[in-house]
Amino acid sequence: MSSRTATRLIWSRVGGLLPQRSDWAAVRRAPRRDLLAGLTVAVVALPLALAFGVTSGLGAQAGLVTAVVAGALAAVFGGSNLQVSGPTGAMTVVLVPVVARFGVTGVLMVGVLAGVVLIALALGRLGGYMRYLPTPVIEGFTAGIAVVIALQQVPAALGVAGAHGERVWAVAADAVLRFAADPHPASIAVALAVAAAMLLGARWRPGWPFSLLAVAAATLLAQTTPLGLTRIGALPAGLPAPSLDFFDSGAITALLPSALAVAALAALESLLSATVADGMSVNERHDPNRELFGQGLANLVVPVFGGIPATAAIARTAVNVRAGASSKLAALTHALALAVIVLAAAPLVGRIPVAALAGVLLATTVRMVEVGSLWALAHSTRGDAVVLGLTFVVTVAFDLVTAVAVGIGVAIVLALRAVARTARVERVPLETGDHSAAEHALFAEHIVAYRLDGPLFFAAAHTFLLELSDIADVRVVILRMSRVSTIDATGAHVLGDAINRLHRRGITVLLSGIAPGHEQVLTALGVAEQLRRDGRVFPDTPTAIAYARRQVLHLLPSPAEVPAPGC
Repeated sequence: MSSRTATRLIWSRVGGLLPQRSDWAAVRRAPRRDLLAGLTVAVVALPLALAFGVTSGLGAQAGLVTAVVAGALAAVFGGSNLQVSGPTGAMTVVLVPVVARFGVTGVLMVGVLAGVVLIALALGRLGGYMRYLPTPVIEGFTAGIAVVIALQQVPAALGVAGAHGERVWAVAADAVLRFAADPHPASIAVALAVAAAMLLGARWRPGWPFSLLAVAAATLLAQTTPLGLTRIGALPAGLPAPSLDFFDSGAITALLPSALAVAALAALESLLSATVADGMSVNERHDPNRELFGQGLANLVVPVFGGIPATAAIARTAVNVRAGASSKLAALTHALALAVIVLAAAPLVGRIPVAALAGVLLATTVRMVEVGSLWALAHSTRGDAVVLGLTFVVTVAFDLVTAVAVGIGVAIVLALRAVARTARVERVPLETGDHSAAEHALFAEHIVAYRLDGPLFFAAAHTFLLELSDIADVRVVILRMSRVSTIDATGAHVLGDAINRLHRRGITVLLSGIAPGHEQVLTALGVAEQLRRDGRVFPDTPTAIAYARRQVLHLLPSPAEVPAPGC
C-alpha cells in the first residue's frame, strides 16, 4: 500500500468518525423537550458526579469537571443521540487502586493513555466486536461492581477516617472495627436517611430528583446542628486552568496496564449504555465506532482540566431517554447546566456532608442490581449460572478486568462444549415436509418465514438480531425454531429483543417448533410467555402459516379467544 493510499484510508476513517450534519437534524424536531431533558439529567447527575469524584480519590471537583468536559465532548463527538457521559461507579472501582499506587498524577496519565487507546479502537473499527460479550458476564460484573461500590462507601457512611486494607472489603472491615470501638452514629444516620429517601421516593414519585433533595436536606441539617459531619470542603469556582504538568513520558510503561483496563471498561460500559438507549427508543441505533471515538476524545481532554476518566452512564442515559430526549442537545444541555452550577454554587457544594454522598452511592448500588434478571440467568442454564457467579465473585475478590477475562474464557469453553455436543453424523432421508417453496410464495402475502439453524448463543446472537431488524414490507414474521441446536441466555435475550423491535414496528411475530430442551431458557427469561398467552406459539410451521394468512386477511378473532397451542 502506497503512502498516499494509506493517508486517504486514514482520512476516510477519521472523517467517518467526526460529527455529521445529519447528527443535528433531530435537534430541530423538539428542542424545547431536549433542553428540559438535559436540565432533568443535570439535577440527577450533580450528586452522582460529586460522589464519584470523592470515591475516586481525586475529590468532588474532579467529578464535576469530568461531568462537564466529558459530558460535552462525548455528546458532540459520540455515536449515540441519547447517551450521557461522565464519572461512573464502575470507573471508580478501577481508579481507586491506581490512586493508591501512582497518586493523582498517575490517574491523569491513565486517562490520557486510555483516551488514545479508545481512539485507536475507533480508527480500527473494533467497536462492533464489543457486542459479543455474554449477558451472564455483563450481569455478573455489574452486580460485583455494585457490591464493591457499596463497600467503598462504608468508611464515609460510618464517619471513619484512616481505614486500611489491600482490598476494598478489607478496608470496609477495618472501618467497621474502628466504628465499633468508637461509635458516632450521626454519619451513618445521614447516609441511611439519604439512601432511604432516594429509594422510597423513586417508588412514590419516579420523576422527582430525590437524590438532590436528600443531599440538600442533609447539607442544611449539617449547617444548623452540631453533628460534627465531615464535609467535602471548599471548591474553586469555575473550571481549573488546563495543564499538562502531570504528563511524564517515562511512566507510560508502568501505567499502560491500568490504562488498558480503563479503556476496556470505558468501551464496554459506553457501548452497553448505547445499546440500552437504543432499546428504550424506537428508531435510534448508535454507531459503535463513533461512540468509542467520542469517549476517547473525552478521556484525552478531561485530564488536562484535572478530571478523572469517564464513560457513558446507563442510569443518566436512562433518565435522559425517559425525560423525552431525542437528540444530542439534551446531553450537551446537561453538561452546560453543570458548568453553570460549578461557576455559581461552588461554595455551597463544598458544604455537603461526605456521608450524604455515601448515601447517594449506596442507593445507586441497590438500583444497579436487577434481582429478577440475576434470578432468571441463574435458573436458565447451568453454564450461564456458573459464568454469572464466577464473574461476580472475581469482581468482588480481585478486580473488574480479571473478572471479565475469566467470565469470557469460561463462557467460550462452555459454548464450544455445547456446540460440540450438538454435532451429529447421521444418514437421514430427504425431508418430505420441508416448506421452503411455500416460504417463497408467502412473500407476496407480506409474510416471511425464517428457519433458525444451528446454535443461537452469544457469539452469533447479535448477527441474527441485525439481520432480523432489517426486515421490510412484512406484516407477519414466522420464526422456525425446530433446527436451533442450542440456545443460551444471551441468545434468548437477543431473540426477545428482536421480537420486541418487530412488535414496535407493527409486525406480528409467530414461533413454531420450539424444542422441549429450549423451553427452560425461554421460559426463565420470559421470551415466549407473551406470545404464548396471545396464541402465537405453534407446534409446527404449517399451523403457523395458516394463522399468519388469517392474520393478514383480518379474519382472526381477538388473541384472548384463541387458545394457546402447545409447544
